[in-house]
Amino acid sequence: MRTPDGKECRYFYGNYYRGASQEECRLLEGSPDAAQWQSSLCRTCPVPGILLANACPTMELRAEIKPRFLIFGKEMKISAWCTKSQQAVKEPEIGCGQCHPIPEVFLNTNEE
Repeated sequence: MRTPDGKECRYFYGNYYRGASQEECRLLEGSPDAAQWQSSLCRTCPVPGILLANACPTMELRAEIKPRFLIFGKEMKISAWCTKSQQAVKEPEIGCGQCHPIPEVFLNTNEE
């Protein structure tokens, strides 16, 4: 679903049927931070970019709402975990590096 900021995010849910205005981030579902969530956090949330760059089915995203440094307000902090390699993912846009090896076409092999 499209966020109020215009980005596509599978974790955003908005119910606008018959004048309703229910919005939620399902990535925070079950988290104590879910009550603090506002749709304005979607503006700086990195999740839509991560999902666009990496669609690995074994990567799980976790979100927290943290205060911004030296600026009033809050922002979404995202961490990723790979269930296949059982390790934290440092760069969620790229992945853990073990789930999707680089195809041989892109490797530099000098077969002449």
